[in-house]
Amino acid sequence: MEVDRRSASTERRVELLIIGAGPFGLAMAAYAKHLGIDYLILGKPMGFWKANMPAGMYLRSARDWHLDPTEVHTIERFLATRGLGPADVEPLTLNIYLSYAQWFQEQKEIDAVPMLMHQLDWNPSEELPFCATLDNGRAITAKYVVVAVGFKYFKHLPRELTERLPAGRCAHTCDLVVFTGLKGKRVLIVGGRQSAFEWAALVSEAGAAEVHVAHRHESPEFTASDWSWANPLVDAMVDNPSWFRSLPQEQKDAIRQRMWAEGRLKVEPWLKSRVLKDTIKLWPGTQVVKCDELPNGDVAVNLDKGQTLIVDHIILATGYKVEIGQVPFLAQGNILGKLNIKDGFPVLDNHFQTNIPGLFVTSMAATQEFGPFFAFTISVRTSAKLICQAITG
Repeated sequence: MEVDRRSASTERRVELLIIGAGPFGLAMAAYAKHLGIDYLILGKPMGFWKANMPAGMYLRSARDWHLDPTEVHTIERFLATRGLGPADVEPLTLNIYLSYAQWFQEQKEIDAVPMLMHQLDWNPSEELPFCATLDNGRAITAKYVVVAVGFKYFKHLPRELTERLPAGRCAHTCDLVVFTGLKGKRVLIVGGRQSAFEWAALVSEAGAAEVHVAHRHESPEFTASDWSWANPLVDAMVDNPSWFRSLPQEQKDAIRQRMWAEGRLKVEPWLKSRVLKDTIKLWPGTQVVKCDELPNGDVAVNLDKGQTLIVDHIILATGYKVEIGQVPFLAQGNILGKLNIKDGFPVLDNHFQTNIPGLFVTSMAATQEFGPFFAFTISVRTSAKLICQAITG
């Protein structure tokens, strides 16, 4: 299907269109501007972080995971403008990080267009082969497109779990971030990694009567994660972008396992005192096998070891899983059928370019090709530099 460009009013012609205004998109915009590339960034700045993460949340990253590929407008410099040092703010709160991102955007003079995309089409015979149609019917044509949508379209709701749960009685963590309605309620959180424990602490502190945390594995340790080894690896990819992809599978697996151990087998120690208390019950090594909505509105949850929990709400801390076909504006346009996809991920070259010339995909959707680092903001600067290398030649 070829897009009929005459059916939409062209709002702007640009060299580079960046779709997504989260950390990856903002870093990309800042570096494109630094290099003099004519760009447009589309999306609500830090929209997912503002709408789908709870107030009071702490980040696992530290001040060195900043957004600026030019190393000028760093988190440390932002803190200095407010008379703060690392000891005053670490662990970083969500509010501090959002304030930094807004300051970064202001310093770089990044003007994002806060519109949603309806569809993206590609016609290689055109001078500007990409046509992005917005929800309001306007269109933007571009020579290059960077898709930096982050986690938004990839929330993981395991079918084997959700088919056991009553309709309308459960929510993914990213869809339940305001906890005032849970005061006095009994809550089950399914999952046992950082988000499950953080939601447990926040829900309990919001006044929930009981919080249960059930997960199939043993409970992770309350131990600070060590990311120091990852920084030099990610930074070095600017000069050696094929480093990860050229490793033998055994070494790739070892790196993924190490990242998994730091990110998934540990829970930050500042959660320990907030979780290990009488109103929060941990159920390690258990699975939900049955769930029934009772006549009085209660939900009876049966675990595989014979326990039955009576709760009011269920929260699924089941993480995210990349399926690039779930990105609506790709599915709506003519690109998805042409895109080379493997196990749900786009196949990328050394500069995040897909098999469609000029179309780049970064953030979590790049982890298969570039390693697990790209699910974290540690890699936003490297991502921006590698993509701009391809654009500028």
